Amino acid sequence: MLAKEQRYHTLEEYFVLEQKAEYKSEYHRGKIVAMAGASLEHNRIVSNVHAALYNMLEAKLCDVFASDLRLWIEKKSRVVYPDVMVICGEPELVTGRTDTITNPKVIIEVLSESTERYDRGHKFQAYWTLDSFEEYVLIDQYRIRVEYFRRVSEKEWLLRVLTKLDETLQLESLGVEIPLSQIYRNVTGEEQ
Repeated sequence: MLAKEQRYHTLEEYFVLEQKAEYKSEYHRGKIVAMAGASLEHNRIVSNVHAALYNMLEAKLCDVFASDLRLWIEKKSRVVYPDVMVICGEPELVTGRTDTITNPKVIIEVLSESTERYDRGHKFQAYWTLDSFEEYVLIDQYRIRVEYFRRVSEKEWLLRVLTKLDETLQLESLGVEIPLSQIYRNVTGEEQ
């Protein structure tokens, strides 16, 4: 039996295909990878976090974006769709694009069974290569668990784990706090 040949695409080909596509895909070093749909709970958490950050960042020079804005990670040749990104200052766009940025300060991912390993592993390692990237948050959609990572140095990250609804996520680079009760509003999850 012959193995199926993998077709590789340029970044420009990916952008053209993505504009016409009926569903979102990511770009990984020439490969186009389809994304799975998100659950109701996943979408609620993204909406809750986006709303909280939008209101808290109104007076700051930062913008919050959810799910549809792409991120180009040049050093890893990847285009991804983080669940939530915060950009402070002017967004840096890929040349000729209005839908793909390069300079998030904070990235937040909501974990699912199909993405958890990727979000913790290769995706996080790709994010490390972004000079602007300071904080990473992983939110479990099945139980009350938020993992907060803050860059201490090029290869060192501080981890804080939150597991109770009365705890608060502190995003130090933004100077904001989000109660876990707000992150998990209308979400059925169990405390640990």
